[in-house]
Amino acid sequence: MAAPSLLIFLGAAFFEIAGCFAFWAWVRLGKSALWLLPGGVSLLIFAWLLTFVDSEAAGRTYAAYGGIYVLASLLWLWLVERQQPDQWDMVGAAICIIGAAVILLGPRAA
Repeated sequence: MAAPSLLIFLGAAFFEIAGCFAFWAWVRLGKSALWLLPGGVSLLIFAWLLTFVDSEAAGRTYAAYGGIYVLASLLWLWLVERQQPDQWDMVGAAICIIGAAVILLGPRAA
């Protein structure tokens, strides 16, 4: 995977998680509905960023992104929600990253 794609995936993951967390905060944590405004903007930025990944197929891009998203979600859990991921979180993330690497780096038929 090219470095620019990894940076795009990481940025997209941040904005997707932040956007979804805004909705979580509103519904589950009792925060103001005003949280939905930056949440919606974050989700738009997330979707826009994924269009910059160098790939001929949206589905493959989204599938590979999924592995990055899982790892980024656990980082969010740890850094923002202050809950340490356990061993099973880390094993699951490793499996997802391996899957994403297979999707991104596997040879394609010509």
